[in-house]
Amino acid sequence: MQLIVRLLLRLAGVVLLCLSLAIGWVMLDAHRMIRAETAASAERVAHELENLFWREILWRGSMRRDKILPIPNWESLATLKLVSPGVCIMFAPGAETPRELCSQTEGVGAPEPQWFARLFDFLFGPPAPIERALTVRQPETGVVIARADPEAAVRQAWREISIVAGVAVFMAIGVSLLAALVIIHALAPTRVVIDGLRRLESGNYRHRIHTFTCGEFGLIARAVNDLAERLAQTTAERVALTKRLFEVQEEERRALARDLHDEFGQCLTATTAFAAAIEAGAQDRPDLAADARSIGKAARRMTATLREALARLRSQDLDELGLEACLVQLVAGWNAQTAPRAVVHLDLMGDLAAVPPSVSTSVFRIAQECLTNAMRHGRPHDVYLRVERLASNDGVVALTVEDDGGGDPTRIDVSAGHGLLGMRERVSAFGGSLEIGRAARGVCVAARIPLVAANANAAMGRKAA
Repeated sequence: MQLIVRLLLRLAGVVLLCLSLAIGWVMLDAHRMIRAETAASAERVAHELENLFWREILWRGSMRRDKILPIPNWESLATLKLVSPGVCIMFAPGAETPRELCSQTEGVGAPEPQWFARLFDFLFGPPAPIERALTVRQPETGVVIARADPEAAVRQAWREISIVAGVAVFMAIGVSLLAALVIIHALAPTRVVIDGLRRLESGNYRHRIHTFTCGEFGLIARAVNDLAERLAQTTAERVALTKRLFEVQEEERRALARDLHDEFGQCLTATTAFAAAIEAGAQDRPDLAADARSIGKAARRMTATLREALARLRSQDLDELGLEACLVQLVAGWNAQTAPRAVVHLDLMGDLAAVPPSVSTSVFRIAQECLTNAMRHGRPHDVYLRVERLASNDGVVALTVEDDGGGDPTRIDVSAGHGLLGMRERVSAFGGSLEIGRAARGVCVAARIPLVAANANAAMGRKAA
């Protein structure tokens, strides 16, 4: 839209410039026409007086030779007809006092505005008089002087400019309107292209732009459609790769949990048993019994730490117990800690039993990460975890974690932590959304995962099998 406005403003500037040049040219042409009319009047009057002079010389041989002019009263109607409107003629036969004959000014045109009179006088000044000898054969007969009346000259210029400028203004308005319509019609596809790009920006890669008939916009539309198709393909590949990476991650976590439980856990159990046996057999060695008790305490602390690590690593309980039971265990584990920093409240709504395993794993991991961040980065007294399955759009799992720890969501959103990045990747892998905002007294994390993508992937997996 800004492009259309800029083009229209430039068009208006060009039209105003052309109109100003046209008005200036008309003013200059009017000034030249006034001078030409003045010169023509002088030429006609001089020619007429010359004819009168020679007729009187021929008809009345010696009459008034000393006066040069044959007819004393030359200011006649016949002479006035030869003078253009608004022009004055001055002539003095011989040594007589000059006399002036002026044509009417009212017939030149309507009175001009004062600002135009001042502008015309500023640009051209008063009209210059034009002299013409009565006859070149006897220059002493006198000179005919013609000058344009200043008021009549301005009126004539105003009349010419009014006519031409009026026509030019109407033509400029008409051309501007037609050009504006042409520009708006020609640039109308830009809105469609911008809308398509906005959809691409929001992640809607299925939208396609209608191909236009005009060449340039047609090429742009095809390029945007090709880009959308390529982005859709790339996004699908990235989502599939992300899901596979999470599956591999879960498999590695299961393998690591199994190895820790089978190897490290047995070693700690054996270490605890050996320490108890040494303590029981060293009754006569208090120092050795004390060392055995210290070893037992360290082994038990390591065993407790191992259990916590196994609880974070294991996810096979989701397949055995389901999402609801695992979330209950997760919350119970936080509340069962010695001197817990906050009380975690759990609210489960909807049928979570039918949630696909891949989505259940992601929801559990997101809830686990959110609770860990709330406890680690804030000072909450209460943390509310809510998981709900919505029936709209073929099912959506909505997870919300809200605390009263007084954190800053802007700092959390721009942090470089891997936990937040992992949550975003898990949500985006299913085409969902993750928002971090401010709660009443803390931070609120809201994730929405649609089940349509997970069901489609599961169906494709069963078909491939």
